[in-house]
Amino acid sequence: MVEKSDRMWSTGEGNGKPLQYSCLENPLNSMKRQKDRTLKDEPPRSVGAQYATGDQRTNNSRKNEWMVPKQKQHPVVNGIGNRSSKEQYCIGTWNVRSMNQGKLEVVKQDMARVSIDILGISELRWTGMGEFNSDDHYIYYCGQKSLRRNGVAIMVNKRVQNAVLGCNLKNDRMISVCFQGKPFNITVIQVYAPTRNTEEAEFEQFYEDLQDLLELIHKKDVLFIIGDWNAKVGSQETPGVTGKFGLGVQNEAGQRLIEFCQENTLVIANTLFQQHKRDSTWTSPDGQNRDQIDYILCSQRWRSSIQSVKTRLAADYGPDHELLITKVRLKLKKVGETTRPFRYDLNQIPYDYAVEVRSRF
Repeated sequence: MVEKSDRMWSTGEGNGKPLQYSCLENPLNSMKRQKDRTLKDEPPRSVGAQYATGDQRTNNSRKNEWMVPKQKQHPVVNGIGNRSSKEQYCIGTWNVRSMNQGKLEVVKQDMARVSIDILGISELRWTGMGEFNSDDHYIYYCGQKSLRRNGVAIMVNKRVQNAVLGCNLKNDRMISVCFQGKPFNITVIQVYAPTRNTEEAEFEQFYEDLQDLLELIHKKDVLFIIGDWNAKVGSQETPGVTGKFGLGVQNEAGQRLIEFCQENTLVIANTLFQQHKRDSTWTSPDGQNRDQIDYILCSQRWRSSIQSVKTRLAADYGPDHELLITKVRLKLKKVGETTRPFRYDLNQIPYDYAVEVRSRF
């Protein structure tokens, strides 16, 4: 009679005959040792290979969770994995043909209606120069000393007002405002160029003054030069300067403008976008002639920041020029209050203390 400890174990599998195991050992333990020997003979696998082959035991997955480093998840922005905190801003230019008493309120209403953040004004016809606050808008302006002629201004709303670094009130034909941006600052220049009936000397003086103003701007700044140029660049494309959607026939003033853009690596943005209804910016008083003489210029380097350029009709105030606006993607930064370092007045140091300090050395 066989004792209990000498009983034979079988799995009931194989070639029809029961598989025999030692009566002194549990067959499950024998199978486990056999698998351990097999694993020792194999080269170690990487963690990735274990996941791919399914060798990692599921019943130990929770227990060993802390041993596998978790990959940090980054949000995907714009489909390329880069974070972008740029916002869309609207920059406009408008020849208002004078902005006398009462018309400032109309212009502010149109800025709010079209959601314009920065608006350049031509033919302001104010005297003097300066800056002031008007409700939720801040106005920088420059005109002649006594004559109500020409004049330019830049108006900003409260959204961008805190980003203003400073302004340059050049003369009655050009003005600039600099905004703090990231990684580079943004400079907007509003101009009002001489008409074709102006003498050649005044015409050339305008471009000389504008070039002097550009010399004061940092080369890396995002630059926009907007305004009434009184020039026709025409419909013919000029590589690197104008696109396919210019209007009319190029005149002498238009050729001078193109040369200025080539010298300063600028592109005329509103010739790059096709207007579905209209691409003209000026209409004659009789309504018979339509021309494109107002332009938005931008540094060729920052051309991709421009989202669109189009004209808009004014709601309540209709001069012969239409409102020209562009939507751009920029990152403005709020300007903080600068803290000046405190300077000690060495003359106010007590004499006894000064003697004691000198004696130590």
